[in-house]
Amino acid sequence: MKRLELGNSGLEVSDISLGCMRMDQLSTSEANRVIENALEQDINMFDHADLYGKGKSEEIFADAIEMNPSIREKMVIQTKCGIRDGFFDFSKDHIISSVEGSLKRLKTDYIDILLLHRPDALMEPEEVAEAFNELEKSGKVRHFGVSNHNPMQIELLKKYVDQDLIANQLQLSLMFTPMIDAGLNVNMEHDPAIVRDGSVLDYSRLNDMTIQAWSPFQHGFFEGVFVDNDQFPILNEKLQEYADKKGVTKSAIAVAWILRHPARIQTIVGTMNPERLAGIAKASDIHLTREEWYDLYRVAGNDLP
Repeated sequence: MKRLELGNSGLEVSDISLGCMRMDQLSTSEANRVIENALEQDINMFDHADLYGKGKSEEIFADAIEMNPSIREKMVIQTKCGIRDGFFDFSKDHIISSVEGSLKRLKTDYIDILLLHRPDALMEPEEVAEAFNELEKSGKVRHFGVSNHNPMQIELLKKYVDQDLIANQLQLSLMFTPMIDAGLNVNMEHDPAIVRDGSVLDYSRLNDMTIQAWSPFQHGFFEGVFVDNDQFPILNEKLQEYADKKGVTKSAIAVAWILRHPARIQTIVGTMNPERLAGIAKASDIHLTREEWYDLYRVAGNDLP
């Protein structure tokens, strides 16, 4: 498994991370199998959120590995906060209380990375800065970042916070590519040319922020997976062609397509199936040529100008 540095943090992580959103649906023994398998695949980063399973995913994760210092040292644990029941909340009190809850559920003394989950329209960046300073000073959080934020929202935060924002978690898959489409359709009068995200891909590269791709197998926004989906026969034929050529699964090719981008994007994979994860993990060692990358992009329904 290849490693990448999150931002300029010095934190070396696997380029594929295990997303733990669905871990609340597993028994402790099932979760243990998933986590141990991830570690065997040399995946060292685990992505959580206080929202996942209303906290149960974090609890099961800790119980499954019988959290102790020796196993904690092998892991990079990331969690997110800011989504509440029907609204978003970046207040100082909520950020701190959310971290305290995650620490308790995860049975650990510190979080490696804390992300602000979705933009809060009522954010007061001064409060966020106070929360980050308190959490960093106490040693409860070591690094910070955001999720689903655009460049100007990040710039507003950066004006006030003292810490580097090392990551931005954003939706990206072979069939959800708006951050790539706009950069390919510059000066064109059709929908893919519309910049919807403030050029967040280029912004991230210019500012040394690691993009973490969530839902790497989804088409649209939670509309379902495209791998082995009868709605997309031509794409799946092409994925199978490259899977056979490279000796991996179709899902591994879909992840390899993301990893091929020179922005060094980290992919968050949420499968709770150990065998499937083992197959996906091989994507880290697969190299797609420029021709193969563009071939998949076009077959996924995208036209080049």
